[in-house]
Order: sequence, then C-alpha cells, then structure tokens
Amino acid sequence: MPEVTRFAPSPTGWLHLGHAYAALFAHEQAAGGRFLIRLEDIDGTRARPEYEEAIFEDLAWLGLEWEKPVRRQSEHFDDYRAALMKLEGLGVLYPCFCTRREIQEEISRAGNAPQGPDGPLYPGTCRHRSVEERAQRMAAGEQYALRLDVAKAMGLVEGELSWRDRGRGVFTAQPGVFGDVVLARKDTPASYHLAVVVDDALQGITLVTRGEDLLEATHLHRLLQALLGLPVPEWRHHGLITDENGKRLAKRDDARSLRSLRAEGWTSERVRDMIKTQTEHTQLP
Repeated sequence: MPEVTRFAPSPTGWLHLGHAYAALFAHEQAAGGRFLIRLEDIDGTRARPEYEEAIFEDLAWLGLEWEKPVRRQSEHFDDYRAALMKLEGLGVLYPCFCTRREIQEEISRAGNAPQGPDGPLYPGTCRHRSVEERAQRMAAGEQYALRLDVAKAMGLVEGELSWRDRGRGVFTAQPGVFGDVVLARKDTPASYHLAVVVDDALQGITLVTRGEDLLEATHLHRLLQALLGLPVPEWRHHGLITDENGKRLAKRDDARSLRSLRAEGWTSERVRDMIKTQTEHTQLP
C-alpha cells in the first residue's frame, strides 16, 4: 500500500527552518507514495491570507510538490461537528463554564495539582455539575467549552489501546496524560486534538510525521480514534531544530524564517543540506 503523509502548517506566521525540516521529513517518508498539504486555519482570528500564500511559496522554493486541492480546516467545520455529535452521543462530553482565571484559582487552592505536558491538569470542576445545572446555565447563554471526560471515555474502550512510532516502538496509550481536554469552544469549533484526528482519517493518512514535542498528544489521539471508530495510522516523531540557545524555533520570534533566509541570499539547496542532519539540540549558524 502506498504511504500517505502530510505536512499541516497553520497560516499564522512565516515558515521557519523547523517547518522546512518537518515538510521535507514528511515528503521523504512518503517514499514515492502520496504527500499532502493541509492548512490548519481553524483559528480565524490569527490565520491570514498572506501567510497561506507564503507557505505555498516557501514549499515550492524548497522543491516540494503536493496533491491538490489542499484541505483547509476552515472549509470543513461540518466534519468536526459530526465528530462532536458522535462523542456527545457516547456521553463522554460535558460543558465547562470555568474561565481560565477560575481554573487557575482552583488549581492554586488544590496545592499539588496533577501535571500534564502543558502544565497543571484541569481539576474537573464542571465534570461534577448536575444535568439540570448544565442545562440552566447553557439556556442562560453562559459561555462554555466542551471537554472530554477521559475516565468515562476509557471505560467505553475494550482492551488495551496501543500505537506504534516507527522510530520508538509500540506504546500503550495513556490518554489521561492531558486530563479532561477541551475539544471545542464557541469561537473554535474543534481543538487541535479533535481536528487532527478527524482530518488524518478523512485524508487517508497512513503515517503521521511530526515533531517529538507532540509525541505525548498521540496518547489522547489514539483514544479519540477508538471512540470515533477511525482507522489507526502509524507515527514517526522526529527531533526538533533549535536555536543557538537550545530553544525550539517559533513563529513569534521570526525564527529564521525561510523568507528571511532567501532575502539573505540562501539557496534552497543550502537549506536542504543544512537541515538534513539537524536533530533536537542541534545549533543553527
């Protein structure tokens, strides 16, 4: 079966060397199969047309070719709503009315709160609210997010969940690592976690390649795949390119953007040659 891989940037800033590494890695792993581009533009407040245009320009400059049309998340909200409806039907979603400030205050009162990859876990305040209270607050027009009741979700899964990283072996899924994550908000119809799982399934991705900073997220994604009855791909989490201080490159720092390097006279061959051997903690010139 031909390999199907994808590179899925967000058009919220300029692509940098880390993105180039991820795109070239995904393209190489396709190995004569199919290489797709997906635009994760679900955040309409930050996504901008000029960044989208620059993504295509940068990838073409690197010498990459991809299938068309490109999938844009903003054009597929119905797919995410359908997934949410299925999860709601399973009884594993609940509305959360907590503000970020209220969550922080609750965590502070709790003392040694459990920690996840992104910091302290949500304390579960709204998980314990009655059906009546939830309905009343929603009817009153209060803002809320939809969270996944991980414990209840795990109770619906038969047997042990596992997933395979081609570079690291087989993992037993531990979805609780992120706690009861938010899967949707009023202004964002799907979180990264839900959207990426739905997108990968609909696009027939057989190998998910991404930075090792997202390795932990795969535990949660494996649970969502099981709940939604989606096919299970394999993964390959690669190292990260860092700056001279060992810090992961980020768009907000204009982290050696490809457009800046072009302006300095870099060629695509020079970029390719340099990042080919880059791994986590490798310093850039």
